[in-house]
Amino acid sequence: MIVEMKKAYIVIKTAKKRMMLKALGNAGLLHLESDIHANEETQQIQKRCDTLLSTISAIVELQGKREQVEQRTLSMEASAEIADRYAGLIDERKRLEEEIAIHKGQVERLSPWGDFDPVQIEQLRQAGIDLHFYTLSKKDLSALDPAISYLNLAPVGSLEAIATVGVELPPSAMASELAIPKAGLLDTQRLLETATAKLAETVDTLRGGAIYLTSLKEYHRRLTETRIFEEIANGMEGEEELCWIGGYLPIDQVSSFETIAKSNAWAYALDDVSEEDTPPTLVRYPKGVGIIKPVFDILGTVPGYSEGDISTWFLLFFTLFFAMIIGDAGYGLIFLLAASAIHFKTKKPTTLVLLIYVLSVATMVWGSITGTWFGSKAILERLPVLQTLVIPSIANYPELFGIDAVTAQNTVMKFCFIVGTVQLSLACTLNVIKKAPHKDLSLMADIGWLVAILALYLVVLQLVIGTLINIQVVFTVVLAGFALVVLFGEQSPGTPIAKGMIKGLGGIFTTFLNTISAFSNIMSYIRLFAVGMASVAIAQSFNAMASSMNSGIAIVAGIVVLVIGHSLNLVMGLLSVVVHGVRLNLLEFSGQLGMEWTGVAYKPFAQTAQEQ
Repeated sequence: MIVEMKKAYIVIKTAKKRMMLKALGNAGLLHLESDIHANEETQQIQKRCDTLLSTISAIVELQGKREQVEQRTLSMEASAEIADRYAGLIDERKRLEEEIAIHKGQVERLSPWGDFDPVQIEQLRQAGIDLHFYTLSKKDLSALDPAISYLNLAPVGSLEAIATVGVELPPSAMASELAIPKAGLLDTQRLLETATAKLAETVDTLRGGAIYLTSLKEYHRRLTETRIFEEIANGMEGEEELCWIGGYLPIDQVSSFETIAKSNAWAYALDDVSEEDTPPTLVRYPKGVGIIKPVFDILGTVPGYSEGDISTWFLLFFTLFFAMIIGDAGYGLIFLLAASAIHFKTKKPTTLVLLIYVLSVATMVWGSITGTWFGSKAILERLPVLQTLVIPSIANYPELFGIDAVTAQNTVMKFCFIVGTVQLSLACTLNVIKKAPHKDLSLMADIGWLVAILALYLVVLQLVIGTLINIQVVFTVVLAGFALVVLFGEQSPGTPIAKGMIKGLGGIFTTFLNTISAFSNIMSYIRLFAVGMASVAIAQSFNAMASSMNSGIAIVAGIVVLVIGHSLNLVMGLLSVVVHGVRLNLLEFSGQLGMEWTGVAYKPFAQTAQEQ
């Protein structure tokens, strides 16, 4: 459920605002509504945070998948010194990498010319002998103006090399001039070796910083808290003597807040949330439903404060969609083993592991009743016990049960449309239940949508499966639902009925388009059938490829094909769950509910860092 919020205001003497913020942060109750005010100090802290985060990332990257090293606990002062030291090492590494790149380029460019001393060339230039070195093809060399004097040098690769004395070749000459370096080839190679050795030493030192990672992360957290503290303190409204701040807290935390306020002698006020306010959303999941939270966290979706919590329904339908899209009991078994392995390694199952358990079992159930085990008909034929689990009318291999493929496919498609109709009808019903206590007449529009959706379901069956229906009766019902939506869709508590009806009639064309959209929403649930069938077809294709490699060394290749093919199919299935399974919940279902997922997560101000 979405926890009810109270709005809280605190008034304090300006001189004591930092003490108030510290106590408020230690309590971790209030979601602040204060403006953030950055200044030069907080900008410097943020810059230091960014540098520190880059340092931590670099050390973690260098550590790679090595065994975890024993951590050293440092004070904040020592952590700051270490952070500066390793930030300097990262700058040094970058400088050395750039230097090495330059030296490598020089070595590559000078190697064909061989070693020479640039100092001697400079001495000749000061003595009046200005030499210019060029490479060019034989054809371009023969095309040079005969008046140009030059010295032939040893060829550089496939090109001719020459040196002119006192003059440069004209731009029209197809020649490349050698820029005289500051150091010769051997000296440059020595510089390259020195820089490479220094880089290796610097990288080793950086890698050794892994022992400080915990302390550096804690230091980063403290810096972040300090920045937030200062920004909030700077953003507090007030006058010379007094300042104030406001925010939101859960209604069940009001007594704790009042206790803290009284013990610190704060002036405070509590108020109910109004329609103009934008309170944060705190969702407390029913027992067993919290396992869906990782999905919401990954998607970054938060329901609005007044939108309602649909986590229970989301979990139920998402589990069904996942099972139908993956569609293979063998794949479900793989997920189950993976979850068990993670569970065994971590000892205590996380919500994500519990979610994988539920999804894998659901997938195994769906795969079992459709007779799908790694997309293989042979497995089903050779293990009769698996056939006893199959529901023949929705089997992926219906011929084993004396049913033709078209009948089985039509049954699965009909089931998909039933699921869609049930989910969309549920959304209408939830809207009616929500509005009824408030005597909101717009619930009649939701009843209209419910009637229209049930009738449109029959239209879908007629068009896709060919089920015979009484078109006249069905469209009469749709028209009745349409009329209810038009007449009551714009009603609201306190709005005169006639005014709401006139407004609804003004949007009749939009309602007509929404009715067509409701039809397409039901149709869109066929994606569960289509994606599931595609997954089976891909698995069958790889099985067929591997089955042809059944002798000699080809067996190894066949195993590789099976592993790669089914792994690819699994990944594609997971992507399909995100694209299709999540979409049906977040768009079709949520859209019918009127949800926009525009909420802001409840995040109380928490401060554990000491003031700087």
